[in-house]
Amino acid sequence: MDVKRIAHNVYLLDGRILATRSRYGSHYGERKIGEFREWIPSRSKLSAMFMKGYVIDIKPNWKVLYLGAASGTTVSHISDIVESGIIYAVEYSAKPFSKFLELARERRNIVPLLQDASKPWRYSGIVEKVDFIYQDIAQKNQIEIFEENVRFFLKDGGEGLIMVKARSIDSTADPKDVFEMVLRRLEGKFELISHGNLEPYHKDHIYVHVRS
Repeated sequence: MDVKRIAHNVYLLDGRILATRSRYGSHYGERKIGEFREWIPSRSKLSAMFMKGYVIDIKPNWKVLYLGAASGTTVSHISDIVESGIIYAVEYSAKPFSKFLELARERRNIVPLLQDASKPWRYSGIVEKVDFIYQDIAQKNQIEIFEENVRFFLKDGGEGLIMVKARSIDSTADPKDVFEMVLRRLEGKFELISHGNLEPYHKDHIYVHVRS
């Protein structure tokens, strides 16, 4: 098997399978290939972004705030990466959160928070200043949520990555128009590092990588 490292604890196996090196078993039905856990791009937008060729080298000691943890698919892989760091993971819906708790019980670097990400003051007593904010939330006000959490928690010079869902912001508008609006707004408040679409893995989505 050909193994190529593309970021800390992130590898490309045989040129086509993205994976994280992990001492844990499968969390969401992904394959375990030796010491690696397959990172399925159709199940994780961060994996899709990496497969599209844009890679953020998340550091092993980073403190991460994850907004929209759901049942923990992507969180599980970030947990593999930030071995000596910590992930504060926010999820509002109780049903996926119950599955996510299984992951959090297994891994010491995950702090699960059953909270509304649009109200960051409610968990400001728990979450410290972080190096990186990752957001994957399907809400109309997803940009406002991102901005507010950055204001509360992101260190000066810290980085943020938001997965923008055009149809959640405006289901009637052309996604290209929605994305242009989002980029203009974010560019007015942050240093815009990169952005791009997630086709063919996720339709009508873009990633936007910023620095505070």
